[in-house]
Amino acid sequence: MGYYVNVSKDVNIYVEDLNLEGQKAILFLHGWPGSHKLFEYQFNKLPQLGFRCIGIDTRGFGDSSKPFFGYDYNTLADDVRCVVEALGLRDFTLAGHSTGGAIAVKYMGRHRGYGVSRLVLIAAAAPSLIRRPNFPYGIDKEKVLQMIEDTYNDCPMMLRNFGDNFFYRHISQPFSDWFFQLGLQAAGWATASIAKTWINEVLFSETESIHVPTLIMHGIHDRIVPFNIAEVQHRLIANSVLVPFEFSGHGVFYDQKDEFNEVLAKFVANKL
Repeated sequence: MGYYVNVSKDVNIYVEDLNLEGQKAILFLHGWPGSHKLFEYQFNKLPQLGFRCIGIDTRGFGDSSKPFFGYDYNTLADDVRCVVEALGLRDFTLAGHSTGGAIAVKYMGRHRGYGVSRLVLIAAAAPSLIRRPNFPYGIDKEKVLQMIEDTYNDCPMMLRNFGDNFFYRHISQPFSDWFFQLGLQAAGWATASIAKTWINEVLFSETESIHVPTLIMHGIHDRIVPFNIAEVQHRLIANSVLVPFEFSGHGVFYDQKDEFNEVLAKFVANKL
């Protein structure tokens, strides 16, 4: 079932909520520039295994409101807190992919992991997506700046180029078109603003403060968020396990969806 949660005066966040009777809930935060629909192949399977699956569309993306402002990590984490409180979630697993992983990390620090019993970071863009003077990992700042410029000048072409680097395994043309349409749902100003946030913000203290059991899943062929960032996360988060996916790029949840779903289900059920 789908519905909206009001998080501020003019902002409503779209929520997809499946299998409300499930004993264990997983709240999914999608990556840039998609929507909760990126997790379709988890939502197809995990409710069958007894899990409640909740996906939200980040403000500016999917079916959520698209204000001009509010794309800093603090605001995005606060949006998640509003959804958690509105749904009365407790003892749930928070799972974030890419930028959604960064938002999850900010939520853990800013809101002290409110309601979260387990954390899943999926190709997460934290503690920093870009290389910095004391952080020789990630991608060059110039690459992000080019993506921002391309978003303002020819967003569809930027999305096509981004999609070409997203998956490691072959995808069909219809699937590629579907993925492209998800990106087109986003507001251009939101797409650019999130990319600016990658440059302006870091999450080192938040990453180190994570205290719940954490699963890190990352494709070793990831060209969007390089695998070495996952290794940094593993070092910074005391109670974490890193699961590399040998035949995956950034879209690990689809490149190896069966293996991904199996590992995720075992972790949420405390069997990993």
